[in-house]
Amino acid sequence: MIAIGIVGCSQKPADGTAVAAVLDSATVAVLDSAAVAVADSAVVVAATDSLAATPDDADRYSKLTDADFSKVADELGVEVAALRAVVEIEAGREQTGFVAPGKPVINFDRSVFRRNLSKAGIATGKYKGNAALGGGNARKTGYANAQWARLEAGRLIDRDIANKSTFWGMFQIGGFNWHKCGCKSVEEFVEKMCYSEESQLELMAEFMKSTGLVKHLKNHNWRQFALIYNGPSGLRRGYHTRLARAYAKYKR
Repeated sequence: MIAIGIVGCSQKPADGTAVAAVLDSATVAVLDSAAVAVADSAVVVAATDSLAATPDDADRYSKLTDADFSKVADELGVEVAALRAVVEIEAGREQTGFVAPGKPVINFDRSVFRRNLSKAGIATGKYKGNAALGGGNARKTGYANAQWARLEAGRLIDRDIANKSTFWGMFQIGGFNWHKCGCKSVEEFVEKMCYSEESQLELMAEFMKSTGLVKHLKNHNWRQFALIYNGPSGLRRGYHTRLARAYAKYKR
């Protein structure tokens, strides 16, 4: 059975269907569920969100504005320079939250997905060949294509677990942390991640509030910030020293 349409980032597909498209193509290919087991070298979920962008709001996918930074910094009671430092180090110099309109940067973690499936008592044997569990070549299709193909394939096994096993947006917040971002469900979390870079920044702000990071950001305690946010491995990679340098740059 196939259905015609485009699935949004957080919109649920019709039963027994999956909608996919190659990232750099405008063509939407609609596949039945049997075809979704193909390797992620072939398909990736359609690059639209549930609220279609108009020319007036398409910029929401591109760059954070000075107004966005000022608003969130005021909400947190921190310096704009401190917030900008976090964004630069987490999102990189490009500070990009989207790979296409409505399609945020993601990292689908197969090991987390398998572990969560096991905890939920879901056997994976019948899903042999599913791209969420193995297979596919990211070097052939590009990283973004591969990650989205894996997520969409994982959603066919269990949508909730797949969303929670993915790291979302410019700050790469795990879907399992949806409740720490002020959301009522993981679906709400995903919808906001897909809406705009400003909403991704707001989600990060809520996450920092709920995890005790704000006080360290206010006090420029980069070491403790890094330890909480990235763990001991973050310190080993010099995450805290990079934060300090970025802050000094934006403070000038």
